[in-house]
Amino acid sequence: MASMETFECIRKRRAVREFRDSHVPQQALMRILEAGRLSPSSKNTQPWHFIVIRDRETLKTLGGLSPTGRHISGAPLAVAIVMDHAKLPEIDGARAAQNMVLAAWEAGLGTCWIANWDEVRVKKLLGVPKDLDLLTILPFGFPTVLTVRRKKMRKPLGDITHAEMFRRPLQGFASDA
Repeated sequence: MASMETFECIRKRRAVREFRDSHVPQQALMRILEAGRLSPSSKNTQPWHFIVIRDRETLKTLGGLSPTGRHISGAPLAVAIVMDHAKLPEIDGARAAQNMVLAAWEAGLGTCWIANWDEVRVKKLLGVPKDLDLLTILPFGFPTVLTVRRKKMRKPLGDITHAEMFRRPLQGFASDA
């Protein structure tokens, strides 16, 4: 399994919506799941559950239940993140998801956060109890395109960073390249 420095992984990671028809190695999947498990959570509650989905028909059905996540259908696997009575499920769950995304990228796998689906039908399909929160579904796979065609578009650091209080520029920034 390839290794990449954390910052380089953050800098190069891209959303991936097209996947090769290749199996995701078990070792890579376990590392992704472990990255989620090791995430920090409020008061160490660890309120997450990870549902690994490999069944082709289930992936196709999930893709059909998500207007912005149809690409789930083409992924070799997906992981649904379910939050168990978390006070702020989107915060702890997002921390776990981001760890998983970065671990996947380090292993040469891509994903794209899915946040729009028919909640009742997806929860029923995956057997998620009604009182738990389905935070996201992350499809994983090897990207069909391995090279980046455009520069990542981000605001300059000086535009979003403030010193001591809002709108007070922090001195000493080099221009973002």
